[in-house]
Amino acid sequence: MEEQQDQDTGRAHWGFLAFFTGLGGYHLAILAFTAATADRFAEVDVTDPPVLGPLLLLVFLPNVLLGLGPVVISWYRGNGPNSDFGLIPTRRDLKVGLAAGGAALLAAWLLGALLLRINPDRSSSLDEIEALSGGRTIWLAAAALFVFLGAPLTEELLTRGALWQALAHYKIPRLVILALTAVVFAFLHEESWRVLSLFAQGLAIGAARMITGRVASSVVAHATNNLLPAVYLYTG
Repeated sequence: MEEQQDQDTGRAHWGFLAFFTGLGGYHLAILAFTAATADRFAEVDVTDPPVLGPLLLLVFLPNVLLGLGPVVISWYRGNGPNSDFGLIPTRRDLKVGLAAGGAALLAAWLLGALLLRINPDRSSSLDEIEALSGGRTIWLAAAALFVFLGAPLTEELLTRGALWQALAHYKIPRLVILALTAVVFAFLHEESWRVLSLFAQGLAIGAARMITGRVASSVVAHATNNLLPAVYLYTG
């Protein structure tokens, strides 16, 4: 059973459809959320934002749609998410994922320190989430849990799942796929000042996917990479 689960999940002729469905849902959700809240928060002081409480979790809805697109298309056009992407981690997925995640953390630390010296006083999306939560433990805990587990799953389904298999279907070399998915991963975060760091992290996380042929390993690597940011978000 373990050997069967360890098999490379291969290619998908519907990969680009799944990728653009997820990415399109993400941007549509952002537009809808912006349109729905623009007037309501037009006069809010950004230096003293309101505490949104449970509404804070809506911030993560676009991210959920990143992974929902590939899952839905996999159900309808493929053999199901676990069969197509290899989502249930094996021992090998865990070992490779933890090692790759550690490498991603190291890259983030080294390049992050360098980039902060070049561009100091840069805030991150985590700071905004913490401000909107008003320091409420329950909302910070929910947000931190999503950063640690939810975001890695949805983002990996999109990049190292749907996009990777779409490119593999057209027989693009694996190293090129690794680089392209890392580029998409970096720009997906929309933090231009640390694109270089995100690209390096994407290479490390994607290496897990390339070694095992399964998305589960890159999810483990991504979650490992996100552990410290999640802890920082919760503890402040």
